[in-house]
Amino acid sequence: MKMRLVSMAGEILPLAGLFIGNALADIFVGAFAAVLLAVGVVLYNRFLEKRWANFAVFSVVVSAVFAFTALVTEDSLFIKIQPTLFNAMFSTMLLGGWLRGKAVMKLFFGAQFSLREDTWRLLSLRWGLFFLSLVIANEFAWRMLDDDGWVTFKVMFVAPATGLFMLAQLPATLRGQIEPNGDNKRK
Repeated sequence: MKMRLVSMAGEILPLAGLFIGNALADIFVGAFAAVLLAVGVVLYNRFLEKRWANFAVFSVVVSAVFAFTALVTEDSLFIKIQPTLFNAMFSTMLLGGWLRGKAVMKLFFGAQFSLREDTWRLLSLRWGLFFLSLVIANEFAWRMLDDDGWVTFKVMFVAPATGLFMLAQLPATLRGQIEPNGDNKRK
């Protein structure tokens, strides 16, 4: 239960930082607050689990690079396109792997979950398509909304949609778990 709360905090804290920083100042402050809180969560998880969470570390580094670039150029577009590029990259990796019969999700989450290969491939397909839908949604959002509107979209639409999608994957994940005794048969 403690790990689930830490994981949930890892998702919510950076979004809260983005939302509050934007509300108090602007999107640049919000982006840096999100990065700082995400770094804190990654370091806390490192301390707790005694390992680096590859996906989270990569995500924080990408976010930091785009936030810094936005600040230097004084152009919030870099903050707003970062989710498009990030999600497009993951969608391409996941769907490309799926087309080749590879379960790319396992590279990022294999240490957290022990799943059958067919489950990893299914989750790679589903998450690849979900990331692709986020790319399309973000492309419309940053073009049609001002900075405040985009932050609201990210916090109030994308975050809940991601949480709901994640919950929707729970049955497949549970069905695909490898039993502790090593039984890998389909049920």
